[in-house]
Amino acid sequence: MVSENISEFYCAVCSENEIKINPHVLKVLQETTETENFTLKLSGSHHLRNVLRLDDQDILALSKCLKNNKSVTGLDLRYNNITDEGVGHLAELLQEESLALRSLDLMLNDFQRNGAEVLAKSLECNSTLLSLRLSGNKMESRGAMQLASSLQVNNTLQELQLADCDLDTQSVIAFSIVLKSNRTLRSVDISRPLLFSLQEEWAVHFSDMLALNSSLVELHLGKMGLSDIGMERLTEGLRQNHGLRYLDLRCNRVTRDGVRFLAGLLEQNPSLEVIDLSSNRIEDVGAMYLSEAVALPGCSLRELSVCCNNIGRKGLLSLAHSLAVSTTLSHLYIWGNLLEEPVCQAFRELTSSGRLPAEQTDVSAYEVDGRVFLAEVFQRLRKHYIRTNCSETDTSNTAAEPFKKHASSTDSNFPPHTSEQRVPLQSNLNPPHTHQHPNRL
Repeated sequence: MVSENISEFYCAVCSENEIKINPHVLKVLQETTETENFTLKLSGSHHLRNVLRLDDQDILALSKCLKNNKSVTGLDLRYNNITDEGVGHLAELLQEESLALRSLDLMLNDFQRNGAEVLAKSLECNSTLLSLRLSGNKMESRGAMQLASSLQVNNTLQELQLADCDLDTQSVIAFSIVLKSNRTLRSVDISRPLLFSLQEEWAVHFSDMLALNSSLVELHLGKMGLSDIGMERLTEGLRQNHGLRYLDLRCNRVTRDGVRFLAGLLEQNPSLEVIDLSSNRIEDVGAMYLSEAVALPGCSLRELSVCCNNIGRKGLLSLAHSLAVSTTLSHLYIWGNLLEEPVCQAFRELTSSGRLPAEQTDVSAYEVDGRVFLAEVFQRLRKHYIRTNCSETDTSNTAAEPFKKHASSTDSNFPPHTSEQRVPLQSNLNPPHTHQHPNRL
């Protein structure tokens, strides 16, 4: 059995290197079933039992076990205590030519810029990894810049998550420069950087990038401090982009004026299918702008979240009406707005008629003393587009399958990524002229 081989090998490696056996690692290895491709789930957080989080020594033993292993295609190491030293061991593993690893999840560990730098160098010679998730590690500008530089050489990585990594304006702009020429990345998440400038230079650079990049499918720009002016700049590039499907703009500073530019974009751009505007402040007028765009025959929007946007009766009724007439919109999330009784009645009719299925919204209607109310249902807009077949705790044995599924229908239209010539990532930072209120039951 594969499980016996790996677990026995792990024990032997720990004994040889005088490393204490981690019971959590041993248990996972013993429970691993024999399959051709599988993901090792070694997350340091488990909802049913306490686990001993992995440290650098555990990673050293694990990396030695995985050398020349062609069965493990995914490695889930979230919520552990891995520092720069442990990432160094993983970087050495990634340089193994016989490695079959396709996804690596290091979210919310303890490594910083030195770990990010060695990981970036290993990416330059790795040709198997498709997904890299580093969110929650404070690599700062220096580590992020090194990662951006490595993407000029690496031509296989398709998903990169760098949310809450303390990126600054310079490193955010560096990624926009790299994405102008990178044709393999499908999904990028740079949410919650540390941006202290109010000029939103990054929005101008990302707009320029989106006008040139046709391969990016999913872009997460949550908690970026995006204002209406930044939204105007961003939509200028999106008008020329016909590849992006998922746009995450949650927790920004977008108001009705910014949404007006987005609504105008939906009338012209047929590619956008999922938009997350949660926790902005678009209010009634902004919701009405969106409703008018969604109701048009050419709009391809399928999923929309406007939770916590201070939308009242007029705006929500307008959205309900647009959902009734739209031929594409199928998911709508509205909780956290002002849900008055006419709104509750309208959404009860949508759900009872089947136009808005219960599993495709975050509210559920109920009646008390002849009055209709809406209760919150804990369903949210999906977090990803190109990984729709994998949940956050998916144990699928084909870690790269969602990428292949999407690529099979679109790769033929993407120009090949052949150039390995590096371009300067420094950029002129001066841009060209250019609450939730739940209903109480």
